[in-house]
Amino acid sequence: MTNQNQTKRLPPGQQLVAPGKWPIIGERKPAESEQPWSLEIDGEVTQPTSFSIAELQSFPQTERIENIHCVTRWSMLDVTIRGVLLADLLNKVGVKEEVKFVSFVSRSERNHSTSLLIDEAIELGTLIALNINGKSLGLEHGGPIRNIVPGRYFYKSVKWLTRIDLLATDRLGYWEAETGYHNHADPWKEERYMVPSLDRRSVLKLLESRDFSGHDLRSINASDRNLDGLNARESLLRDANFKNASLIGADFSGANLSNAHFEKADLRQVKFIEADLEGADFAGADLRGANLTGSSLIGSTFCNLDSGGEISAAAVIDQSTTIPPEILPPLTPTQFEYLNSRLNQ
Repeated sequence: MTNQNQTKRLPPGQQLVAPGKWPIIGERKPAESEQPWSLEIDGEVTQPTSFSIAELQSFPQTERIENIHCVTRWSMLDVTIRGVLLADLLNKVGVKEEVKFVSFVSRSERNHSTSLLIDEAIELGTLIALNINGKSLGLEHGGPIRNIVPGRYFYKSVKWLTRIDLLATDRLGYWEAETGYHNHADPWKEERYMVPSLDRRSVLKLLESRDFSGHDLRSINASDRNLDGLNARESLLRDANFKNASLIGADFSGANLSNAHFEKADLRQVKFIEADLEGADFAGADLRGANLTGSSLIGSTFCNLDSGGEISAAAVIDQSTTIPPEILPPLTPTQFEYLNSRLNQ
C-alpha cells in the first residue's frame, strides 16, 4: 500500500506506479529518418544553431531529482534526471527581446509539440535530458533527447526532442490543440483540460438521443442521468463525467475515455472493448458483466484507500466481469492487487 509520506507528495488524483515501472504513453518510437540525431534551435534567435548529441554531452551537465506526474494519473517520485539546462543552452544562441514563448518539437509521426512561457520554462528548471536514473534515455521513453519540465504534467515533456523554436506569440502543441489538454498543466491545480466549447442545446440533444458515436464530447457532464443502452462507440469522451449515472448495456467500444469519471455508476453489461481508459475512475461503480477486453488501464482507479490504508469505495466486480489478465500490469500496485483479488475469487 502507498506510504503516507509518499501520498503527501502526490498531486490530487495521482497514484504511484509500481517500483521500477515506467508506463509507456502514446507513440512507441520516433518517425523514421536517415538524418543523424540533432537538436535545432530556431525562431527568434540571432544565430539558429544545431547541436549533435555529442555536443550536448560536452556541455556542463545538471543533475536533478524530480517527480514525474502524467495527466493519466500515474506518478513516479525521485527520478534522477541529467542533461543540459534550457537556460544554459539558450545563452549560446542569442534570444531576441521579443521572445515570449518556447516551443518543443518532436520527431514523431504526429509531429508532437508543446509550448511554455519562456520565463516559466526557465524558472521551472527545464532540462534537455539525456539520462534518466543513471542510464541513457531509452527510445521508448523519448530518447535520445527529451525535454523535462518539472512541476508540469508530463505531456509538457516531449519525447524525441529535435527542435526548439523561440516565439513571440504562443503556438499550441499537439496535445493542447488536438485533445484539449490544459496549456498551463499544473498538476497541483489539476489543470488537465481546457474549458470545453460545447453548447448546452447540442449536449442536451445528444443526451436525449443516447447516441454519442463518433462525437467529440470532451468534459461532457452526464452525471446522475439514465443513459442505459447508450451508443458511444468510437467517441471522444476525455474527462467526461458519468458519476452516479445508469449506463446498463452501454457500448463504449473504441472510445477515448481518458480521465473519465464513472464513480458509483451502474456499468452492468457495459462494453469497454478496445477503449482508452487511462486515468478513468471506477471507484464504487458496478462492473458486473462489463467487458474491458483490449482496453488500456494505465492510471485507472477501481478502489480508494481510507486514512488507515484500507480499501474503500471499491468497484463491484465478479466472475461475470471480463478483464483479461494481460491488461492488468500497467495498473498501480493498489489497483492491481484489488482487481487481481476480485477476479481470482
